[in-house]
Amino acid sequence: MNSKPSKPALPPHTAEENIAYTRQMLGELRTVAHNEGADMLRYFIEMAYVEAGDILAGLRPLSVRAHRDPAISMPLKPAGKIKF
Repeated sequence: MNSKPSKPALPPHTAEENIAYTRQMLGELRTVAHNEGADMLRYFIEMAYVEAGDILAGLRPLSVRAHRDPAISMPLKPAGKIKF
């Protein structure tokens, strides 16, 4: 039996490195969308690019899950008939 030597595990990336990488990729995607004339797509990519920059600069939290309005998770009941 041939046993291949296992590769050493790569060190886990930090959240900061992952966000920086995501931001870099978004910058490249923004250029592609711009070159193709996909204005709405470019806009959304630009918003994600700005968000990633804000997270890296410490201007925004990494996640907003802990800051949700508790009313959002309430079940929505139908309004019923509207009387005029």
